[in-house]
Amino acid sequence: MPEEKIGVVKHFFNHVSVAAAMLQGALKRGDTVHIHGGTTDFVCTVDSLQIDRKDVEEAGPGSDVGFKVPERVREGDVVYKVTG
Repeated sequence: MPEEKIGVVKHFFNHVSVAAAMLQGALKRGDTVHIHGGTTDFVCTVDSLQIDRKDVEEAGPGSDVGFKVPERVREGDVVYKVTG
């Protein structure tokens, strides 16, 4: 699967299973992402995307976003967009 690095996880909100990430690339709802780190490695679809707790369809480089994830993520995990 070809992938493009688009961000880094800054925080994980355990009670709602949401990853907060700083984007270096574009991300939109429906994109498939691969989150990888020291103990993290899974692929998921971005079903919800928020900036400042407001739903958005897409976000660009420099945005702080939140999106639901099916597993725990950790600060410093890398977010890749699956491009193929």
